Amino acid sequence: MADMGTSPTRTHARDQRQLADDSIAIVVLTHNRVHLLRKCVENVLLRTSNETREIVIWDNASTDGTADYLRTVADPRIRIVSSERNIGQNAYARAFRLTTAAYFVEVDDDVVDAPEEWDATLLRAFKRLPHIGFLAADLVNDPNDVAARYRYYIRPHEYTAVEENGVKLLRGPAGGACAITSRELNERVGGYREDKKNIFWLEDAAYIADLERIGFEAAVLAELKVHHTGSAYYGATSPEKTAYWKAYWRRRARRLAVKKLVFRVPFFPRVNARFGWFVPPD
Repeated sequence: MADMGTSPTRTHARDQRQLADDSIAIVVLTHNRVHLLRKCVENVLLRTSNETREIVIWDNASTDGTADYLRTVADPRIRIVSSERNIGQNAYARAFRLTTAAYFVEVDDDVVDAPEEWDATLLRAFKRLPHIGFLAADLVNDPNDVAARYRYYIRPHEYTAVEENGVKLLRGPAGGACAITSRELNERVGGYREDKKNIFWLEDAAYIADLERIGFEAAVLAELKVHHTGSAYYGATSPEKTAYWKAYWRRRARRLAVKKLVFRVPFFPRVNARFGWFVPPD
């Protein structure tokens, strides 16, 4: 790799000493999507506020001109790490260890547009929500984006609009396309995980699960929307991502088949309704 550039309960607040330090470190992982990365840099990273002091762009062994483009990026906050092999989402753990800021923001390289000083908006909201450990930006309604399609068309019922401490939130699934956490919480859960078997995997879901175990929650900031472009419509899907989701849906199908079989057992649905072991299959 070459470098170019005591468990709390849910009521515990984050370490108040950290709140005096507003510095942000952003990490972007990229692999063979220079056409999207260019927009991410110009329309997202370069629209950040003075709170963002460090930006690490981790190039996962791209072969499509990404390295050439990154050599043209002149912002002094940006540090380029060129990995000799594609380690996928595992790079988050390593990239954030290269930073010193009090707050971490992960941004997908296919987030191609965001409002001016979006990072400060995210930070201000995060600091007002002491029980939230992972706060994600909402997504622009783009039916060509897989994540936005789930958000607006497939599973909109999973989101509930609430207001907490003057911050408008969506309670529901929160992803890592553009999301903030703190160094203090990150260190408390042992940092971002790495997966020895997979290059692409759901590192954000694993991190949220780790936060939940120490009493913190995840949410979506309704007041901030970014444009995510994650689908074959915008660029080729990596073989690693395709393989991961194929295996994921195979496992889901097997579990559903087993659940349907179990619910056919006499009296099981009645007992399950009493104890709430499983959600009944559709």
